[in-house]
Amino acid sequence: MSNINHPIFYALLMVVAGFGIPVMATLNTSLGNKVQNPALATVILLTVGLIAAICVLFASRDPIISPFQTSTPFYYYFAGLLFVFYISSITWVAPKFGIGNAIAFILLGQLISMTLIDHFSLFTAINFPLTWQRLCGLILMMGGVYLVVKR
Repeated sequence: MSNINHPIFYALLMVVAGFGIPVMATLNTSLGNKVQNPALATVILLTVGLIAAICVLFASRDPIISPFQTSTPFYYYFAGLLFVFYISSITWVAPKFGIGNAIAFILLGQLISMTLIDHFSLFTAINFPLTWQRLCGLILMMGGVYLVVKR
């Protein structure tokens, strides 16, 4: 098995991606404060992201097919709306609530959402049933979020 297809590589890559979320939120919140407009900061972030995504698309050398195939369920395209909602809400909320608090509650939402998606195999996700062990882990993580944000 090559190192790039190893579960440890995937885990480390996701840790790095997770590390970037609060950094992105902090940078975009600061940009929103500088331009005095959280919505404008969101547009700037998404524009820079779009340019980067286009560069990654062409650098990937994967075949480019029509993204609007008739067999693709329409709700798959709502991911973009969820991303805009996430970026807009954290850019607006973080200066008032704190980056740490905002990210902690985002984490809580992610934990609940991922448990439901995995358990019910929503959106063609791999099925990982909710077991007592997973439920206990979820409850412990909720307690951890509480302890992190408690002042």
